[in-house]
Amino acid sequence: MLRRLLVILVPFAVVLVVAVLLPLGTMTAQQRTQEAYVDRTGDAGRFASLARSALEAERLSALDQEMERYRQLYASPVLVVAPDGRVVAGSEDDERSAELLESLPIDVQVRTALAGERPPPPEAVWPWSDDPLVVVEPVGRDSEVAGAVVLVAPTDRLASEVLDAWVWTAVGGLVPLALLVAAALPLSRWVLRPIRRLDEATEAVSAGDLEVRADAERGPPELRHLTDSFNTMVSVVQAALERQRAFVSEASHQLRNPLASLRLAVENLAPHLRTEEAREAHAIAVDEATVMHRMLNSLLAATRLESITGSEPVDVSEVLETRVERWRALGSSRGVEVETDVPEGLRALAPAGGLGSILDELVSNATRLSGGTRVVVRARGGDPVHLWVLDDGGGLPEEERESALDRFWRSTRHQNTEGTGLGLAIVADLVHGSGGRLSLTDGIGEGERPGFGVLIELPPA
Repeated sequence: MLRRLLVILVPFAVVLVVAVLLPLGTMTAQQRTQEAYVDRTGDAGRFASLARSALEAERLSALDQEMERYRQLYASPVLVVAPDGRVVAGSEDDERSAELLESLPIDVQVRTALAGERPPPPEAVWPWSDDPLVVVEPVGRDSEVAGAVVLVAPTDRLASEVLDAWVWTAVGGLVPLALLVAAALPLSRWVLRPIRRLDEATEAVSAGDLEVRADAERGPPELRHLTDSFNTMVSVVQAALERQRAFVSEASHQLRNPLASLRLAVENLAPHLRTEEAREAHAIAVDEATVMHRMLNSLLAATRLESITGSEPVDVSEVLETRVERWRALGSSRGVEVETDVPEGLRALAPAGGLGSILDELVSNATRLSGGTRVVVRARGGDPVHLWVLDDGGGLPEEERESALDRFWRSTRHQNTEGTGLGLAIVADLVHGSGGRLSLTDGIGEGERPGFGVLIELPPA
């Protein structure tokens, strides 16, 4: 958004300065041309007065000398044209004066001057112009016009002056343009600061931090209202999650004692049962009470896992060092060998304080449900960091892998095995919440027993 705002502000500043400089440059060229025209018109008027006297007295030599001195001084030829179109006096000889008159597209101006009127002023001289500035002045007025004075002034110096004025004007315009462009970045950042704070708060919430709040005291009224609504929404979501977790935890705690009493009462019925049917029903009741007790323990463990929010950099090898002996003891009690293959110093962004619990759950599932004899915990660096928990058991069919991440789902082969079907689903949620990815693969088995594997991909730290 900052780039888009700069794309709008910087061209707008350029267009604004150019919109000021173009009329100013045009006005400068017109003003300089007008000044030169007025100056040359005064000179042409003086020659018209001299030419009138010289034509009446029929003494043109002094007029020719005056025109010649003017040409030498200002490099501007001057001619006197008679009503019949002949050059009767000038700063050049007759032949060159005639050629000069023929080379100039001034027929309309000469006819206008011979009619007793002054021609309109010429157009503005631009820096790229090379046409001379021609001033035509009538000799006499009204019906007493005896000819016309044609003054041809070069415009190279005038064009250079216009160009210099344009350069200084452009330099003067570049200063405010540079200031506007330099101010565009901090101005854009200042305008977008409330949005950036709101975006940072949103990222924190998406990472699981529901304690964050955006600053609703500064910024435009519309953004303050939006920020206040955002804070209210986060508060509502936080309260709902806390109530949900509190209910599950409290309900589980409150049900444990009555359930334990119920199980004890059911077990105490055993000496009073006389028939085989009664003893079978009693065994079923005890098993169901045990399942219910296990379910409550799983819900409490799930509540603790779901309270983990956000991510943090962790050393994977250090996490494994604190747990590998426990895994090996657990595997030994179940006849499963647990191995680790993790390089030293491997770091990743993992659920805050939860990577150990995640691996505990996956290793426990592998030793308890795989039916194999070997479990390997492996890790490799890169982007992302890969973590595997692999076993050599019977594996899981492809058609069941999509459902394996659903809560309370259990494979048909494990219906009578201890467990609730919550662990893998919660682990997947935790990994996804920290910016990672969890997928199910084959394990380290072979042939008809490919084994089962869980792959966790985490961002590198």
